[in-house]
Amino acid sequence: MKKILAAVFQIAVTLAVLYWVFHDPQKRAQMGVALRSADYRWVAGAIFAYLMVEFAAAVRWHILLKVQRIHLSLPRVSGLFLIGMFYNQFLPGGTGGDIMKSYLLLKETPGKATGALLAVVFDRMVGLVALIAITGILIGLRYRWLTQLPETRHLVWVLLAVLGSAVLMLLTSFVVSGANLAHKLPQRFPGREKLIELSAAYHLYAHHWRATLAAFGASLVAHLSTFATFLCVAYAFRAKVAVIDFFAIMPIERTISSLPISFAGVGLREKIFQIMLHGLCGVPEAVAVLIGSMSFLVMLVCSAPGGIVYFFYKPSGQAGHVKLSEMRKEVATLEHEITESE
Repeated sequence: MKKILAAVFQIAVTLAVLYWVFHDPQKRAQMGVALRSADYRWVAGAIFAYLMVEFAAAVRWHILLKVQRIHLSLPRVSGLFLIGMFYNQFLPGGTGGDIMKSYLLLKETPGKATGALLAVVFDRMVGLVALIAITGILIGLRYRWLTQLPETRHLVWVLLAVLGSAVLMLLTSFVVSGANLAHKLPQRFPGREKLIELSAAYHLYAHHWRATLAAFGASLVAHLSTFATFLCVAYAFRAKVAVIDFFAIMPIERTISSLPISFAGVGLREKIFQIMLHGLCGVPEAVAVLIGSMSFLVMLVCSAPGGIVYFFYKPSGQAGHVKLSEMRKEVATLEHEITESE
């Protein structure tokens, strides 16, 4: 029931924000003009940039799997990665792809359940740390510019609150891991199992610091390539925005649109760009909205092959596909078993 209510809430928010953004006939007419006059060569550049995102993320995951001594054939690894990319884009919450990758990886690596799950968990964490690092630099460089208007200032504060919470979570997990306190936490302590997983991942990947640094570097490339994807779309619609200014806006969009408020960030993304690009860079509101929608479309196009791969993908030792709810249940059960045995 909670999941149903959450999905209904996300759909309601998505529809409400989309109406808010697109209901003005004059704005829709301006969008039509912008679409007809766009330089679509830049859209091709955006597609290339997002393929670089996928390549860098795949390299990161390959590095983390090697640390766990998990060696799969290139077709299997590529297939799992593409499936994860597809479901991260097409399922609410942005973590459906992690469940898919975890479940399928467990099926591909019998006897290595711990390593498989830790690789997926640490993959997400390294990406988060890289985003925090990039955000800290960009916000530090352009804070006064970003906060010159009340509307943009509020969005920056939301970003800082969300990432501040993430930093607090990471510091807590470091302290708990360093002092070996995870198993001493009460059984019903919120996030206890995730803290134990992170603790195990920290200890392992700390001993393989070169691989961890390489994964962090791949994460930086992935995030910056994502920013470049959106920038290419902005240039396709002839938005005159400096690279540093646009990149300073991107962590705000990436962080807020990833919150489980709307379906896949649809609507929120467009509204954030409308506020930030129009208010700070003078980009027409209609064009700012189109930048958000077209960028999301580029990401969907680049992630869509993962759906085709999943349709034909047959996990080793399994006759066919299972429901996502069953995958969640099995992964959660294995996580609990691994946590208790660590």
